Amino acid sequence: MPLNNERPTSTSTTKSEDQCSDTESSDRCDSMTSSDFECSRQSFTSDSSSKHSSPSSSPPKTITLDEVMTSARDLSNLSLAHEIIMNPNFKVEQLDLPQNSLEKRVKDIVHKAFWDRLESELNDDPPEYEHAIKLLEEIREILSSFLNPGANRLRTQISEVLDLDLIRQQADNDAVDIQGIAEYIITVMGKLCAPVRDHEVKRLKEASPNIVSMFKEIFRVLDLMKMDMVNFTLQTFRPELQRQSVEYERAKFQGIVEKIPNALDHTKDWIKVCLEELLLSVPVSAGKNVRALPSPMLVLNTAYIKLLAWDYQKHPLLR
Repeated sequence: MPLNNERPTSTSTTKSEDQCSDTESSDRCDSMTSSDFECSRQSFTSDSSSKHSSPSSSPPKTITLDEVMTSARDLSNLSLAHEIIMNPNFKVEQLDLPQNSLEKRVKDIVHKAFWDRLESELNDDPPEYEHAIKLLEEIREILSSFLNPGANRLRTQISEVLDLDLIRQQADNDAVDIQGIAEYIITVMGKLCAPVRDHEVKRLKEASPNIVSMFKEIFRVLDLMKMDMVNFTLQTFRPELQRQSVEYERAKFQGIVEKIPNALDHTKDWIKVCLEELLLSVPVSAGKNVRALPSPMLVLNTAYIKLLAWDYQKHPLLR
């Protein structure tokens, strides 16, 4: 969204099924006259005070980069919410980083350093359990998050077995049964996981007795279970989200407009400029004082191309 007072260039794309080809647009618009073009140009600046038609923009004000970044995050969240609501096949998936990417190398180095330190502490004489206890605390919170509100018995059992104060007392006396605790965690995971993860839990039970390797695998499977829980929640609440989607998206968008008051007006100007340029480039049919209106998708694509060529030195986005 252009944010300065110059005439600009970009908005979000519509879904592919909403897109119409330029040819189809031309066929539909063969009878349009020059006066119709003027009406289409004026429609970008027409005033609409209705709450249900167009968000109202606030008076212009100076904005900071932080405000712009906050609004960008809000737009990203709004886009994600729209995708969740409109796409019945939307689901969260595990992110596999490219094998030779910098991000994966950094992640692998950090994780290796963490697990190496844990192994070193557990191999000390006497063993040091502080980092292991922090992991147990995190595991306890994750397992508890999977429970239904009425699962009080299992919730109490998890809290008793993973009682951190008791484990610290046992650690002070070198009496922690870390292997037994890990086996209990795996048993609870088997009760709480989705059927699709049963084989993963079975592999945990058959895994190497090395405690560090076991905890690595426990956290890997817990991450998969968290992803399953998110997808189940999305599937369960999608009908309710769809019922509330119009008011929700309208309210969120109005909030974004209020944070960056000039943005909506500049976006309208940006699209209007692109429409006018396209109208000038469309030839008038011979013998008829008519021309085809460009399709909405062509207008939007032209606007994005202009944004890619934006001169930020002459026309900075912040004012």
